[in-house]
Amino acid sequence: MTDVRFLTSEDVNGLATPAEYVDAVREGYRDRGEGAPAEPRTKLVNSNPSGMFTGYLAILPGVGAMGSYVYAAGFADRDAHFFLQLFDAESGAPLALFDGASLNPFKTGAAGAVGVDALARRDVRTLAIIGSGAQARGQLRAVNEVREFETVNVYSPTKANREAFAAEFNDELDAAVGAVASSAAAVEGADVVVTATNASEPVFDGDRLEPGAHVTAMGQYDPAKRELDATTVSRSKYVPDLRDRAFGDAGSFLQAVEEGAVDEDHVHAELGEVVAGVEPGREADDEVTLFDSGGTAIETVAAAHMLYGKAVEADVGNTIELFPASEALTGE
Repeated sequence: MTDVRFLTSEDVNGLATPAEYVDAVREGYRDRGEGAPAEPRTKLVNSNPSGMFTGYLAILPGVGAMGSYVYAAGFADRDAHFFLQLFDAESGAPLALFDGASLNPFKTGAAGAVGVDALARRDVRTLAIIGSGAQARGQLRAVNEVREFETVNVYSPTKANREAFAAEFNDELDAAVGAVASSAAAVEGADVVVTATNASEPVFDGDRLEPGAHVTAMGQYDPAKRELDATTVSRSKYVPDLRDRAFGDAGSFLQAVEEGAVDEDHVHAELGEVVAGVEPGREADDEVTLFDSGGTAIETVAAAHMLYGKAVEADVGNTIELFPASEALTGE
């Protein structure tokens, strides 16, 4: 019998800072860059009722954990439900079960921040955020840990949403955060551009990107949808979270290939390879870089293992008992 810690969203809320998420996720990607196994998501689509069931896996020996992250979205209740399983990478024993909803923006934001830290110039000052939901909030809080921005311009189609977002973060951050009336206004003069939307079509014109800009795109993982146009992809040094995902569901990249703007060799490296120093990141100040973040178990397992350690230390959560196969499969 194994004691497993069950952690609800309430248990993990406030358990770690954005900086701690970023540090944990960076180590997860370093582990991947040094050869740790990880697979892109498997997505099953149901037609009636309409919904999606999806999940992904990673083993991170350096971090000391492995796990899977699954969730259902849509279906009859038109909602999303997240479940995360964490195992010890040495023994194989289960460590924790998470209600994975509340950590999602934090671990995804941390992945975006690791991408910015690995690829953006050190002297960046102006950030553009396109999107104003929970994921955009997670991205901004995390990226603020790796670069010092003076100005943040946020755009989303609903005026009230972008203005509320700007007011919230203008109070929270040292940077001047303001709402702008278009994505073009946000991108103009931006050193870093982060897209966190549910858009199906490109959310800005790639010709408007400044030389030397960095882009982190994290809102789409569907071959038929894209946040970025072919110009953005073709202008950039293209770095996905996982190479196999780029050829599976990275709609911006796949559609740029289909349009003939780039070929399959346009993938420069995985983020983990850059973090681990296996491949170079930015090589010139005027280079445009792009991190395509569609979601992996790398950031999920790394963040969950960090939270698990904090939960044990603080004695947060409840303990449940799980039987290993040697005890459960008795045939009696």
